[in-house]
Amino acid sequence: MSILKTFKNKVKKRDYEINISCPEFTSLCPATGQPDFAEIRIHYIPDKECIELKSLKLYINSYRNVGEFHEHVTNKILDDVILACKPKYAKITGDFNRRGGIKTIVHAEYKKRSQSSKN
Repeated sequence: MSILKTFKNKVKKRDYEINISCPEFTSLCPATGQPDFAEIRIHYIPDKECIELKSLKLYINSYRNVGEFHEHVTNKILDDVILACKPKYAKITGDFNRRGGIKTIVHAEYKKRSQSSKN
């Protein structure tokens, strides 16, 4: 997998949302080897770092030859976003095209624990 790169968030004084749409996501069905097409939507509230978009494009494209179920791909992308930029909040939506008459939409969500809730 390609590595997600980040850059410093220069607006840490307020929360703001970043919404990214990747409408040409492709991976492979692990059962059939056939391509799966989806729109991946990334919604996050940055903390100290933001995701650099060129590295995100390369990361998303690296899934083209990966055989993985819709549920796992969506959660893997969330895990990698969390690892890369440690956001305050992130939600990944995998909106997969119909295949065999079935449409799948997967939502995976993360909320950073506040310091007071860690006790």
